[in-house]
Amino acid sequence: MGRASPPELFQRHADNPILTARDLPYAANTVFNAGATIVNGETILLLRVEDRRGLSHLTVARSTNGMSGWNIDPEPTFPARPDTHPEEAWGVEDPRITYVEEQKRWYVAYTAYSRGGPLVSLAWTEDWKNFTRLGPVMAPEDKDAALFPMRFDGRWVLIHRPVPGQAHFGAHIWISYSPDLKHWGDHQILLRARHGGWWDANKIGLSPQPLLTERGWLLMYHGVRMTAAGCLYRSGLALLDRDDPRKVLRRSREWVMAPTTPYERSGDVSDVVFSCGWTLVGDELRVYYGAADTTMCVATGRLSEVLDWLNDHADEA
Repeated sequence: MGRASPPELFQRHADNPILTARDLPYAANTVFNAGATIVNGETILLLRVEDRRGLSHLTVARSTNGMSGWNIDPEPTFPARPDTHPEEAWGVEDPRITYVEEQKRWYVAYTAYSRGGPLVSLAWTEDWKNFTRLGPVMAPEDKDAALFPMRFDGRWVLIHRPVPGQAHFGAHIWISYSPDLKHWGDHQILLRARHGGWWDANKIGLSPQPLLTERGWLLMYHGVRMTAAGCLYRSGLALLDRDDPRKVLRRSREWVMAPTTPYERSGDVSDVVFSCGWTLVGDELRVYYGAADTTMCVATGRLSEVLDWLNDHADEA
């Protein structure tokens, strides 16, 4: 007899995809890679919407249960503004949302697609209708960024993923510090891409925003593997020290999510599961992810089980 398959750490929602371009109140090509947060008990997704030119903008969707009954803004909530922000010439993409209690506002780290390549920009909002842009904080090529919700020794901390010009150096996850959210320094590699045949070799990047748990900051990150059929995106986990996020405590050896369903394996970009946001409701961790760069989906797991799994399926850094 064959061995039984191990149980999945995250369970896909039975009604996936939960959002497609057909659900939008205006014409678009695809909807995917949404940031996620909870505001007064209501789940907010900041959707990446690709229009029929191939350029992206961001639109808010709201749900009382976080799974269905989405109320979507009738027009783009956060369109690119190349007239005032030329770094957004080719659109805005892949937002990660962080609520900063100190300032009572939500920060959005997003990719601005400039004529010189993608870069990291920041904006904030207090009402999910009006946004204040802080502009670029990292030069091209850089993306996959999220802000921590608190300061460490008086400084803000950002996770991001620059890509060096020389491909043989690999694409790693970095961490940087700022006194004012505008000027960034003390750049250092946080998590290195593995080498060889690993699922997360050569190129990795942050997925949702860091999540504070009783054991430290939980990260989900993606690994990009080049195959004969193209890129294959999978997701793994890591745990950072609560007081010093530069310290990686655990890192999963295995992936925890991979494209297996038809809606994840076939689309504008096949074989992709890519999360930019998650929420925590009690012990339930809800991972909102883009499938094949085409639709929005959600998978759920128990935070307590995820942390226990990391103890048994991760390496100490």
